[in-house]
Amino acid sequence: MKYIAIDASTEACSVALMVNEKVYSRYEFCPQSHSLVLLPMIDDVLKEANITVQELDGLIFGRGPGSFTGVRIGIGVAQGLAFSADLPVVGVSTLQTMAQQAFELYKPTQVISAIDARMSEVYSGIFEADAQGIMQPLCDESVLAPELLANHYQSYSSKAYAVGTGWDAYNSELSGLKSQESSPEILFPNAKAMLTIGIHLFKQGKGTSAENAQPVYVRDTVSWKKLPGKE
Repeated sequence: MKYIAIDASTEACSVALMVNEKVYSRYEFCPQSHSLVLLPMIDDVLKEANITVQELDGLIFGRGPGSFTGVRIGIGVAQGLAFSADLPVVGVSTLQTMAQQAFELYKPTQVISAIDARMSEVYSGIFEADAQGIMQPLCDESVLAPELLANHYQSYSSKAYAVGTGWDAYNSELSGLKSQESSPEILFPNAKAMLTIGIHLFKQGKGTSAENAQPVYVRDTVSWKKLPGKE
């Protein structure tokens, strides 16, 4: 079993490679430098594991939401590698990945991921572990003003474990939703957790060809609906 996961959807950039249950990984906080560091990271883990892209069984990529530019860089690299080696791909949510990290470290019942989306909004999602230990969404991911999140999640949980940059960016609006008193320890997604979700999706037969690798911006649809005369 040989899979690689890559993510450039936030200020952090990460790569994780699994070869027969052993994981090789790289992670770097590098705002606006993803195009410079992502390919060298991939090259590093492949060399460390002593395999080539052509030997992989599949590729997992961070599909967003997050930085428009970062998401596009990640998907562009994923498509290039997948086309060159004829690899199937699966996309994994940035928000779900952070929830998976939290579950693997601390086993919280529910996790709310919130990323600062700028424009006084946050990308967010609420997740709960299934029987296989995979964090699954309880509702669609959204982009909302932070003061609206409490009402948005009131039917799911009074408080949940918090991950992401949105909590500190909008502390006064969001603090009542998180179960921990301190700032979140997990601020950005890590490709190691993305591996867990992506391999699960491959086992379910959800791999697809490189040309079908698509971003999920979340804000695109919502912004369009906000325009006058649009529904």
